[in-house]
Amino acid sequence: MKLSDTRVQLWIVGAGYAAVFVIAAVLILARHLAELNDPAGASGGMYAFGELLMYIFLACLFMVPTALLIWVAARFEAIYTGYSKFLLGLGISAPVCLGIFMFGQSYLAESFNFFCFSRLLASPFFLAGIGFSRLVAKFERAKRFVSYAFLIEALTLAAGVALIVAEWKHGKP
Repeated sequence: MKLSDTRVQLWIVGAGYAAVFVIAAVLILARHLAELNDPAGASGGMYAFGELLMYIFLACLFMVPTALLIWVAARFEAIYTGYSKFLLGLGISAPVCLGIFMFGQSYLAESFNFFCFSRLLASPFFLAGIGFSRLVAKFERAKRFVSYAFLIEALTLAAGVALIVAEWKHGKP
């Protein structure tokens, strides 16, 4: 089997995901054991910030095998077109979540607001993934869908930042 064989590439992607899952499990377990060992020390803001950095690191690690998977899938028009439609739906969820988070907080459950806030915080990661997907797209229809998704995601991120800046200028934290 050659390295250019699709099956070999998919096995490499699977091994990459397995390795990242093992690394994530070890890091999260170590963090949990440290929290059990010193509960008072693990309740501060510095500990929480360290945990946030660890989760960002893990998200970046998961992006590596995902990028390889996107690169392999880009050779198949039907699969990549379906994937690009999924990205478009994912991109459309960003302005919906921004609208819900900014204007519907008092009308919806707190857990749904938290979901929308989490989706907006992950927007730069989605934007990077969509941008990479656009770079490797080979088929016109898929390129169009991914471009729309990228545009929607980028404009939503810009609007969210503008809304935050506007609220800070008016003294509302």
